[in-house]
Amino acid sequence: MKFPYKLLTALAVASVATLGHAAYPEKAITLVVPFAAGGPTDKVARDLGEVLRKGLNNQTVLIENVGGAGGTLGAAKVAKASPDGYTFLLHHIGMATAPALYRRLPYKVLEDFEFVGMVNEVPMTLIGRPSLPANNYGELVKWLEANKGKINLANAGLGAASHLCGLLLQQSLKIDMTTVPYKGTAPAMTDLLGGQVDIMCDQTTNTTPQIAAGKVKGFAVSTLKPLSTPALAGLPTLDSQGLKGFNVSIWHGLYAPKGTPKAVVDQMNAALRMALKDPEFIKRQEALGAVVVTDARLAPAEHKKFVEAEIEKWGPAIKAAGQYAD
Repeated sequence: MKFPYKLLTALAVASVATLGHAAYPEKAITLVVPFAAGGPTDKVARDLGEVLRKGLNNQTVLIENVGGAGGTLGAAKVAKASPDGYTFLLHHIGMATAPALYRRLPYKVLEDFEFVGMVNEVPMTLIGRPSLPANNYGELVKWLEANKGKINLANAGLGAASHLCGLLLQQSLKIDMTTVPYKGTAPAMTDLLGGQVDIMCDQTTNTTPQIAAGKVKGFAVSTLKPLSTPALAGLPTLDSQGLKGFNVSIWHGLYAPKGTPKAVVDQMNAALRMALKDPEFIKRQEALGAVVVTDARLAPAEHKKFVEAEIEKWGPAIKAAGQYAD
């Protein structure tokens, strides 16, 4: 006999609700990453998954990469998943920018998810191919101005962190560049390393190892203050180089399908708070230039308020650029 989906979902929710904090979880939890493996969000998810299990009866946290459409495919999968407490989403700023970027978004950010809590904030770095003639930010700007119409700016796809940072960079410099979108950060970085594209603005979680190894040229950071990470300490801020107010950080948050029992959300939130205090996790994040969240945004309600404010912040900028996807 086949039962209606809604009935099965209701039974699953009721089952979880009766388990209580002591029994949940009884099996592995799936953490969906809406981007390809090897990218910056994937790295955060894998590090987080290792320490989350300590607050989840030591159950395994499986990472499932569901890339495509700027992170919206993975997010949509979680929005439609059974709210039984065994499927979660780790997503970045794309949760706030997708409503403006996509005309037909298959979910409503503020209505189709339970907000669990913020994880970290990640600054951005402006980097270039190793063969680029410029060796510092001042030389880079001169090169950009001398090569208008010939500059290839890579990103990991529409709505990706690198796309957003590159969008603001072009607007701030008033220099149009040929945007080259990829299906993820990894292939974009591969072509940058090979010299097929010229520059990219991407998260420190992905660029720091490449800068430290001398495989790409680092030119500037997107924060208002210089970063202390050894590989990035010598890079100036874009704000200090004439792009006043340029301040872009890519944050990550944890979400569950709408209707996930409050007891489960609360337990996952408790596990998240425990994970973010783990010395090894903090060390790994700091090594990549990321900052672990310790403020009120760790609470589900404050996390949701923050995302709502980010939607209002990014919407006008994206619409002004006229870049949309169906």
